[in-house]
Amino acid sequence: MDEITSAEDLKKFEDIYIREASNGEVTANTQFNYAYCLVRSNSKNNIVKGASLLQGLCHSGTDQRDYLYFLGEANYKLHEYKTALKYVNRVLQIEPQNRQALELQDKIQSQMQKDGLLGLGILGGTAFILGGAAVLVGLFAASKSK
Repeated sequence: MDEITSAEDLKKFEDIYIREASNGEVTANTQFNYAYCLVRSNSKNNIVKGASLLQGLCHSGTDQRDYLYFLGEANYKLHEYKTALKYVNRVLQIEPQNRQALELQDKIQSQMQKDGLLGLGILGGTAFILGGAAVLVGLFAASKSK
């Protein structure tokens, strides 16, 4: 999942995709290869575009695990963890022992848990600061009334 597509591969598959699109029909294989390269890039815009192409493949009447897995990966990279988990869980419904999907599922759940705990920590810190400020205001008011 941490593998990054080379600029050469991205350009190669983009050219094939554009050529087929200009001829009026893009094959599912070409669309998948281009989407795969986009999802494996560092660019958020490319990842979003790749996810869109993969979604198009899923809506074309197929529900192949590769499309779903890479949609999960794309959404994970975009920090859309609930959506990523939905796609990975669908892969695991099709193929319960899929090693890649199980690993991605663990990464997603770990990140969701980390983000949840971080969120609780921020809320707790804010409550502590507000509580401390209230105590100081109370002390100041008490000392002023004497």
